[in-house]
Amino acid sequence: MPAPEKKHVGRRAPARVDHPFKGIALVLLSTVFLGCSDVTAKYLSTSLPSIEITWIRFVTFALMFTPVMLPASPIYAMRTERLGLQLMRGTALLGSSLFFITGLSFLPIAEASATGFVSPLFVTALSIIFLSEKVGMRRWIATAIGLTGVMIILRPGSSAFHVAAFFPIISAFCWAAALILTRMISGREAVVTTMAYSALTGVAILSVMVPFVWVTPTWTAIGLGIVIGVASTVGQWIIVLAYRYGDASVLAPFSYTQLLWVSILGFFLFGEVPDVWTITGAAFIVASGLYIAHRERIRRAQLLVLEERSPNP
Repeated sequence: MPAPEKKHVGRRAPARVDHPFKGIALVLLSTVFLGCSDVTAKYLSTSLPSIEITWIRFVTFALMFTPVMLPASPIYAMRTERLGLQLMRGTALLGSSLFFITGLSFLPIAEASATGFVSPLFVTALSIIFLSEKVGMRRWIATAIGLTGVMIILRPGSSAFHVAAFFPIISAFCWAAALILTRMISGREAVVTTMAYSALTGVAILSVMVPFVWVTPTWTAIGLGIVIGVASTVGQWIIVLAYRYGDASVLAPFSYTQLLWVSILGFFLFGEVPDVWTITGAAFIVASGLYIAHRERIRRAQLLVLEERSPNP
């Protein structure tokens, strides 16, 4: 008798499990990796240009995902139906990394990190344009409070103002754009596909730019650059895992603990102590982000109720 023909079973994304405490633990773990990546990037910025540091980071990122880029790989992930969106997301992610690392070379790490956490405010604005979402007055008020926190940190017009403070803001805008693009391709593309295209896009663009600013790195600098790439990639991957166990509105607030890690490491490594303006502004930004996450949770709950009340077609 001929053997029964085996049916091809496509790979599926792991099922989401409602386990918020595990998700929170993973988010907290990711902030350790991301905080270490930021601190290492600031240390390395004293000897290498930000473009070169970012290039080493993305090369490491790409090498880590090489197995899924090979056509012969059983987990080949380069097939995509959203090539344009993938390239746009990779460019936005590159901009987020490059502008943030550039800001780190001029600013205290706590100040740069606190300013960079305004990305939820940009997500609110961009979601109206690209996702056609409706934003209520209370979320706009929370957005205004977050922007007030940014102004407190920057203090434009004062002697403490530094033009480099705009770099973390631009970085946050790029990150918000990357999040919006992630939402647009979510459910249509595998996570490994998105990560692989982000890595390749960053390497391709930076490889054109880096010869113009090249500084021959020492072996120590290369090692630290690899640490940045590994830590940031692992941190981002842990976040992806975390969101399998809980809603974004529940997990996102815990990402603010990264401010604590970078402040502690900034004090011990660089002798930087956040001033009262940075702490106050950060409090405004965090409060704004927490409220926006709260409103997002309420909005999702309302949508679920409406779906349950709707008759089946």
